[in-house]
Amino acid sequence: MTDMTYTIALMGNPNTGKSTLFNVLTGLRQHTGNWPGKTVTHAEGECRHRGTLYRIVDLPGTYSLYSNSADEEVARDFLLFQRPDVTVVVVDATALERNLNLALQVLEMTDRVIIAINLMDEAKKKGIHINTKKLAVKLGVPVVPISARNREGIDALLDTVDAMAHGRINTNPLSIRYSPEIERGIAKLLPLVKELMGDTHPARWIALRLLDGDASLLQALKQPPQRLIKEGNAYACCGSVKSV
Repeated sequence: MTDMTYTIALMGNPNTGKSTLFNVLTGLRQHTGNWPGKTVTHAEGECRHRGTLYRIVDLPGTYSLYSNSADEEVARDFLLFQRPDVTVVVVDATALERNLNLALQVLEMTDRVIIAINLMDEAKKKGIHINTKKLAVKLGVPVVPISARNREGIDALLDTVDAMAHGRINTNPLSIRYSPEIERGIAKLLPLVKELMGDTHPARWIALRLLDGDASLLQALKQPPQRLIKEGNAYACCGSVKSV
């Protein structure tokens, strides 16, 4: 078995079954606490699949990454600064159009994304059919149908996570094109963002958020949140240890 541990972020709107999936994946191997400096709950656990250990981080349920709330800031900052190896966006099969709004925002930040379409059992009851293969082609990333509460599709999801984490899946995420005015603004900012941030952060997404006047993002870029590091059954941050 490999000693390498990969970090997997779970994202999704509230009530998509994201936390149910987290519990299925991690079982009793999980801890909870608060994010540093936030009242937002932090949930993290472990999952081993095909000899590889995965650190699973259950990010707060959000409708966007526009930093309108503490939950959104936590989710945004984790993707931006912690750069998980794979981000699994959990969407509700019965409300796909609404849920894909967040998925498209995530695709602007990272190309290491898997869309997990949850509640497929509910969709079937309502006569909803989802062509996951066509959706995967359209979005440019893997799409896996699951029913977390029934533990259906979990192995397929983990196999896809394993393949992406080990570099066996190449993605080509759908790129949203905005109005000519916005695209011109992005083009002007891109060289400056790349000069300051290098290739470690999503320059186009940062430029877009700066055009939108995202003051919270500016503050985060000036003083990135510190990484939450597990130490035994506690988490260390900023030189102190928080028991969970």
